[in-house]
Amino acid sequence: MRETPRSQGTAGDAEPVLPQPRPGCALAHTTGASGSGSPHRSDGRPPQTPRGARHTGRHGGPGTTPPVPGPPTVHSPSAPRAPFVTPRALLAPRALLTPRALFTPLALIALLALCTWQIAARGPLRTYDERLGRAIAGSAFPSPIAEFLADLGNTAVAVPVLAVALCWAAWCARRAGEPRWWLPPLAAAVSMAAVPALVVPFKALIDRPGPPGPLAGETGFFPSGHAATAAVAYGAAALLLHPLLRPRLRRPLLVAVAVLNLAVAAGLVRRGYHWPLDTVASWCLCGLLLWATLRLCRSGQGDGLNRSRPGG
Repeated sequence: MRETPRSQGTAGDAEPVLPQPRPGCALAHTTGASGSGSPHRSDGRPPQTPRGARHTGRHGGPGTTPPVPGPPTVHSPSAPRAPFVTPRALLAPRALLTPRALFTPLALIALLALCTWQIAARGPLRTYDERLGRAIAGSAFPSPIAEFLADLGNTAVAVPVLAVALCWAAWCARRAGEPRWWLPPLAAAVSMAAVPALVVPFKALIDRPGPPGPLAGETGFFPSGHAATAAVAYGAAALLLHPLLRPRLRRPLLVAVAVLNLAVAAGLVRRGYHWPLDTVASWCLCGLLLWATLRLCRSGQGDGLNRSRPGG
């Protein structure tokens, strides 16, 4: 039998045959109806997840569904960074210069200047002050009680109270491991030592005569040394003991110190040792010392006002 001759053409000469789609099947990436090249379903419905709605990775990086992590983030120099928290120790000097922090000392300085000016210039405020002083001195308040209250401003009474508070505060702070346990007691001691250094020159400069009474005819009554001693001694002791007490006892301590200083001033005026403005000027002068002591106590104890009592 004679064989049928086959075609001698090579495989490269054959025409390519494209696959024919079967009816009812969908192509994954056929050209859309508009010819834009976007994929679509064979039944004419839009794809379930369009390309423009696919989720991207972190920071806008490429991603698929489900999202995958993008490239590592590199902060540019213009990108915002987290704020730097400055330690409290570095902010302490700036805190002293804020208007809110300076309001108290500026108010005390202004009131002290007003009193000094009126007393030295014999202004109307001095007239009212002397009238009020005579009325208090002639009141029915018992003299023995007034004498006792006035004696609370003596250095022999007030300074030992401050010394006990100094020792107790220093011992508690060192026991608690404070890095600068010695600073608050030292600040209080320096404030007490500064009282005569400030009061004596004031007395010599103003040279105010005393009220009628046991010291009538003498001069140098402005400001009051007894009122200044009581204000600094009892006030500094309260500042040292304030963080060591339980929270419910701190406010009564401050109120008691304020009432005590008012009582000392009332006793001095009632016994004829001072005029009322003499004691007010002492409070203003010593308020500046206590303000500086409070600032040093806070810097030495950190957040001392929130510290609990040792062992309690």
